Amino acid sequence: MIFSDPLWLLCLIPLFGMMFFHSRIVLIPTILFSDVSVFKEIEHKSTKYMSFISRYLRYFILILIVLTLARPQSVHIQREMISEGIDIMMVLDVSQSMAAEDLQPTNRLEVAKNTMKTFVSQRQGDRIGLVVFGSDAYTQCPLTTDYDILGGLFDDIHLSMAGDGTAIGMAIATGLNRLKSSDSKSKIMILLTDGENNVGELDPLRAAELARDLGVKIYTIGVGQEGGAPVPFEHPVYGKVYSNYMTYLDEDTLKSISRETNGYYFRAVDSDSLETIYSRIDNLEKTEIKSNQYTEFYDFFPTLLMWILILILLELIVFNSVFVVSP
Repeated sequence: MIFSDPLWLLCLIPLFGMMFFHSRIVLIPTILFSDVSVFKEIEHKSTKYMSFISRYLRYFILILIVLTLARPQSVHIQREMISEGIDIMMVLDVSQSMAAEDLQPTNRLEVAKNTMKTFVSQRQGDRIGLVVFGSDAYTQCPLTTDYDILGGLFDDIHLSMAGDGTAIGMAIATGLNRLKSSDSKSKIMILLTDGENNVGELDPLRAAELARDLGVKIYTIGVGQEGGAPVPFEHPVYGKVYSNYMTYLDEDTLKSISRETNGYYFRAVDSDSLETIYSRIDNLEKTEIKSNQYTEFYDFFPTLLMWILILILLELIVFNSVFVVSP
């Protein structure tokens, strides 16, 4: 609700002042009676209330006139959103090496999952999918705009759910299989891993060439501290123990994959740097959103004017014929 001419509302100040003054003063009758008991016989509750109403009806009419002059209007705003979204396939390594605890406060996999969920929640109008891989690769979620469902699926991801190897080439191919039929102007893949390709039928660089031919840009993220980190595992007798072998990250292959597809390679050595990387990707790949706004106004002037006329007629006809107010 807005007022087209709000300055008229200032007239309400003296009007309310008159009403307050009128309610405080004591009216002195112009005709004196020595004995009013005779009026008890004709006294009726309705006349008492109507006398009170007649006093303030004119003030109410004046208030309506002021409000009408201020032109109250209801405003309805409609926005038409036109978005040219990006198709994003997120590819996550879930092999056992992602259990390394050099990314705090938990391990590589948990930090990666939480960071990816935050990235998804900040996007608008994009279709986003998820591929997980180890020695195998499969689609955890096809391209979707339902970010709530996608965010919930991250919670179902656990270590070694796709085997303990690292099939980077097959992971890229699985993501491409979801992106190849996309008609989006921009198609990207975000590949996160902490290892090197050691299984799978497809070489990662050959998979990168296929991505380039399909117009898919690949951002690669290598996680883990320099020199690697020991991988914990559960021993049947001693409980949680750490392997003597350190994880190894093949940065050269990841750089080549990104270079082949006009993407970028990033290195995350802790949780903060991983968050920064996804923020940079978020800024690099912005969705174009256009909006058209339509505003509709409904003017209450005719309605208020009608009620003013009705009340004036009521005051003139009823209170001056049926209920005559004595001075």
